[in-house]
Amino acid sequence: MGKIQLLDCTLRDGGYLNDWKFGHDNMVTIFERLVSAGMDIVEIGFLDDRRPYDRDRSILPDTASTRKTYGELDRKDSMIVGMIDYGTCSIDHVEECSDSFLDGIRVIFKKEKMHAAIDFCTQIKAKGYKTFVQAVSITSYSDAEFKELTDMVNELEPYAFSLVDTYGLLHKQQLAHYFNMADEQLKETIGLGYHAHNNFQLAYANCIEVLEKDLKRRLIVDGTLYGMGKSAGNAPTELLAMYMNGNNEKHYHTSQLLEAIDVTMLDLYERMPWGYRFKFFLSASNDCHPNYVTYLQQKKSLSVKSINEILSRIEPEKKLLYDETYIEKLYLDYQSRDCEDHAAYRDLIKELSGREILVMAPGPNLYRQKDLVETCLKERPGTLTIAVNFVPEGFEQSPDYLFLFNAKRYTGMATAVSVLQKNTKTKIVATSNVTSAGTDFDMVLNYERLLDHEAQIRENPLFFLLDLFRDADVRHIALAGFDGYQLAAETNYVHENMEYGFTKEKADAINEDVKNALVRSGLLDKITFVTDSLYV
Repeated sequence: MGKIQLLDCTLRDGGYLNDWKFGHDNMVTIFERLVSAGMDIVEIGFLDDRRPYDRDRSILPDTASTRKTYGELDRKDSMIVGMIDYGTCSIDHVEECSDSFLDGIRVIFKKEKMHAAIDFCTQIKAKGYKTFVQAVSITSYSDAEFKELTDMVNELEPYAFSLVDTYGLLHKQQLAHYFNMADEQLKETIGLGYHAHNNFQLAYANCIEVLEKDLKRRLIVDGTLYGMGKSAGNAPTELLAMYMNGNNEKHYHTSQLLEAIDVTMLDLYERMPWGYRFKFFLSASNDCHPNYVTYLQQKKSLSVKSINEILSRIEPEKKLLYDETYIEKLYLDYQSRDCEDHAAYRDLIKELSGREILVMAPGPNLYRQKDLVETCLKERPGTLTIAVNFVPEGFEQSPDYLFLFNAKRYTGMATAVSVLQKNTKTKIVATSNVTSAGTDFDMVLNYERLLDHEAQIRENPLFFLLDLFRDADVRHIALAGFDGYQLAAETNYVHENMEYGFTKEKADAINEDVKNALVRSGLLDKITFVTDSLYV
């Protein structure tokens, strides 16, 4: 069996979480503990000539800078490597290996850059470094493309070639497929590596699967302390070391790894937790970039079912290359499912025409100033009440209408809506993006009617209501619970699960946007804010 090596990349992969600002003391501690543990290979960070030198960060502008940070430290028997994301560090910033603190350089690249990246690796090797070819998003390669890559790798004959499962998509069978192809196609002089991510909670299990292979070539498995790393995190170095001590005749000093975790990792984890999360499961199960999930979740208007359906529509070539304009179009196309609503809208206009309206939104002031809302209703008998995206509780009368514009919120209150419909005369009006969960909606309107393309939040229900009230020529509009947006740490809604996460700047911008919409509506002379609001 070939030589087995454990590579720790905490100082590089972990840096995605803290912008590589571990602090100099922590970087020294991690380095010294890793080499004292007998780590075969230690990756000390990124080489990126776009970043200035900072002794507190493990992202460095050139190879010469590595000596400034680590040059005084004893590397013991460990191989020391750095990583370059192809295109971010010129070969001019890579000195000869004989002058460098580094023994090797790992080069990562996406499929579309593989030819240029291999040429760059050739230049790295010519400078005397042990060169590692790191094929990221390995699942994006077809078998033919993979063969094209391994042919070039054979010609280069680097120290190692690694399968990088960037988004944690590989299950056992897929891993075996790519691993076996690499083992069959590569020269035996080339080491074979594996870098896992934990989106499916399989990073450690997949590494064990690799370690059980009986290879003639060198085998390299990547890990990070406590699994610290991008997205769902990595295979934990301490677990791999423990397993390899027991099964691969290795002799790592795991106590040194545990000391590093205790002194540095636990504090980092408390401040910026990593690991398996729901969004990473969603992205991995749809074979797509996790930023697509983040973007859709931030809409706060989609159920998980809807998010899954949108992700399933992403074209294969777009899945791992995040494109915000593209996902926004998919989102709008999904929400704007065709719906013939002319009759429903006409009937709604007729019912509201000339009436006085009280609109109840789920801002906390609706309940804090409940007495003002009740007084408004008593002073204006015959006022029609409309609740928006929630079922108000504790009021003397049920709303005349419940408007449902937000599919996610409806999913969370479907039972309450059903009870309301069964026990009251409330009419349920929904837009076409909301899928019924046992409720017969009285009216369904095309989602397109909800959108205001000039707005910060284009599906703001208030903007739709203003258009509706203008078309119906209502007599008076009272608004309650339209509090406006405050800092993310403040409470903007009556229920926590309704909250958006905004910076102060974003909240202020949205509030200003709503004020502008109120002016654009031409209805200011008919509008009264019953409860306190940042919109006035």
